[in-house]
Amino acid sequence: MTPTIPTVMPPAPREQTWSRNLPPAIAFRWLADGWRDLTIGPMPSLCYGLLVFLVSVVIVAGLFAFGWDYILFPAFAGFMVVGPVLAIGLYEKSRRLAAGETASLWDMIFVKPASGGQILFTGVLLCLLMLLWMRAAVIIYALFFGLRPFPGLDHIAPMLFTTPEGWAMLLVGSAVGALFAAFSFAISVFAIPMLLNERVDALTAMGTSTALVWNNLPAMLTWGAIVLALFLVSLATGLLGLIVVFPVVGHGTWHVYRAIRA
Repeated sequence: MTPTIPTVMPPAPREQTWSRNLPPAIAFRWLADGWRDLTIGPMPSLCYGLLVFLVSVVIVAGLFAFGWDYILFPAFAGFMVVGPVLAIGLYEKSRRLAAGETASLWDMIFVKPASGGQILFTGVLLCLLMLLWMRAAVIIYALFFGLRPFPGLDHIAPMLFTTPEGWAMLLVGSAVGALFAAFSFAISVFAIPMLLNERVDALTAMGTSTALVWNNLPAMLTWGAIVLALFLVSLATGLLGLIVVFPVVGHGTWHVYRAIRA
């Protein structure tokens, strides 16, 4: 008689749960958590913010040097599109802190995401989205002002605020820019932390990110408003504020991901 070999069923995979309908006020707790992660071993985070500041200054100087100052404002808006990719090192530090570990600047720059090259693919898509927005901004300018050369930053404000064409361009440009910003925010705010922490492909991560934003829309709108306000503060300080603001927002975004992707 042949003995029966018992079969052992493998354990069922842990089901991922999503937090839904979180209150808007929780966004301020995420901001506080981001500040806390910055203050724990602050030098790597501040050096990371300094690197982002220096790269931003080089890019702005390059735009002026090549006479491309007409895309300066779309470039600032485009920074918000690629920001989640630039912050991956900050997510890594927050992930390590949550695991009871420490993170050096080296660890934050040379990150090994769980998803491998998928995060690079997502970064390329976001860069293409940023370039598309910058091209759209140039087309919008041409639609309202024709082939008139860009008057320079010293004269752009009177042209925008004292002419009917300028007001119309501001309205249309703001509406189109808001669509680009909302789309990029929805597909990336959770996607990059997810690709860092989980073995998942880029398209699944971006689709999941969109679903998570939609199911927590009030909280995510509040968080988006906080990020925008802090970025405007950084612009008002000549980008110097990025040294502190960028790490705080980056660390905070990791806590957004951990709070919603339970």
